[in-house]
Amino acid sequence: MFNDFYGLTGRPFQLTPDPTFYFESLTHRKALSYLSYGLAQGEGFVVITGEVGAGKSTLVAHLMATIDPARLTAAQIVTSKLDAEELVHVVAQAFGLIVDGHDKASALGAIEAFLHDEARAGRRCLLVVDESQNLGFDALEELRMLSNFQLGAHPLLQTLLLGQPEFRDMIQDHPQLEQLRQRVIAAHHLEAMDLGEVQPYIEHRLKCVGWTGNPQFDQRVFTELYEVSGGVPRRINQICNRLMMLGAVEQRSRIDGAMLSQVLEELELDGTLQLKRPERKAEPAPAPVAAAPLPQPAAEPDVPSAPAVEVVAMAQLQALLAERDAQIVELQQAVIELANERDAPAEPVADLAGSAAMAALEAKMAALEAKMTEQEVTIRQTLTMLIEWIESDDAQRAAA
Repeated sequence: MFNDFYGLTGRPFQLTPDPTFYFESLTHRKALSYLSYGLAQGEGFVVITGEVGAGKSTLVAHLMATIDPARLTAAQIVTSKLDAEELVHVVAQAFGLIVDGHDKASALGAIEAFLHDEARAGRRCLLVVDESQNLGFDALEELRMLSNFQLGAHPLLQTLLLGQPEFRDMIQDHPQLEQLRQRVIAAHHLEAMDLGEVQPYIEHRLKCVGWTGNPQFDQRVFTELYEVSGGVPRRINQICNRLMMLGAVEQRSRIDGAMLSQVLEELELDGTLQLKRPERKAEPAPAPVAAAPLPQPAAEPDVPSAPAVEVVAMAQLQALLAERDAQIVELQQAVIELANERDAPAEPVADLAGSAAMAALEAKMAALEAKMTEQEVTIRQTLTMLIEWIESDDAQRAAA
C-alpha cells in the first residue's frame, strides 16, 4: 500500500532474502572475505553463524548471484529435524536427482555418480545447508561422509553450513564433532550492525526501489531504531515496514520519533516483534581533583590509513584467488585426463607410451598440488592481515 503513496517500485523492507538488497556492513564484508577464501579451496566445510535475522541467507543469496554456473553447481537445503537417511535423500533432490528406490544406498550412489559427472565436466559442487542447528549428530556425520567423495585426489563436494549461535557452540565444543571440526576451513559469526550503519542500510534499501527522498527520516529515528532492534537487519525491516505503512495511512512525508514510538507500542502489544530496550548506563565516577598530567605520546611515524591498506590487501587477495581458481581448473583437467587415461583399454604396442603419459600427468598433478599448497599459505596470511586491518578500523571507529 505505501509503495504507491511514496512512489516506490517495490517493497524496500521485505523479510525474504533477496540479493538485490544486499548491504555490505562491516560484519558482512568480513564474512564475504571468509566465504571467498573458503570457496576458493574447493573442499571441506565453511561455517557462517549469526542471530536470527542477521542476514545469513541474504549474504549467501548475494554470493550465489556472483558465481558462474558454468564453473560451480550449487544446491541449497533448509533443514528441519532430519535423520541421516532423510538428509541423504534431501541432498539428492536438491541437486535434481531422481533416485530409484527409497534406500540410502541408492541415494548415495546417485549423488556420487552425479558428482563424478560434474567434475568431469569441469564444474565444482557446493551444498548450502541452512538452519544447520536443527541437524543431529548422525546427520552432520553423514554430511562429513559426503565430503569424502573424490575423483583421484580431487574432492567432489564442498559444504556451506549456516546456523544460529547455538550451532557455533555445538561445532566448537562437542566431542562427537571432532572429525567435522577438522574439515572446517573457514568460519565467521555475523554480528549485528553498528549504530552508524543503520541509516545507510535503510537508505540503501529504499534507493533499491526508487526512493528519491520521500519520505524523509528524522535523525533521531535512526538512533532509536538501533537501540530497539539491536542492529539486527530483520528487526529493522519489520519496524520500518510498519513505519512506512503508518506514514502512508496518515499521509506523512516525514517519519519522526512520535511515529516510531506509536509503532513500537503497537508491536509490543501484538507481540509480533521482541524488542531490545537500551540499558541505563551507570554514572561515571568523578575524576580526581588534582590529577597528575599524563605523559604525551611520542609522535607516530606516517603509515598508510586502514582503508587504503585494506583496498590494496583486498586487491591482492582477489588476485591470489583468481590465480588459485585457474590452478584448480588446470588441476581438474589433469585429473580428468588421468582418469580417462586409466579407463582407456590397454594396447600392447602403446603400453610404454601410455605409462610414460600417465607418469607425466601424475608429475604434473604433484607439481600443481605443491604450488597450490604454497599459495594457500600466502592466501591465509593475506586474509588474516586483511581481517586484522578491518577489525582494527572497526575498533578505531568504535572508540571515536
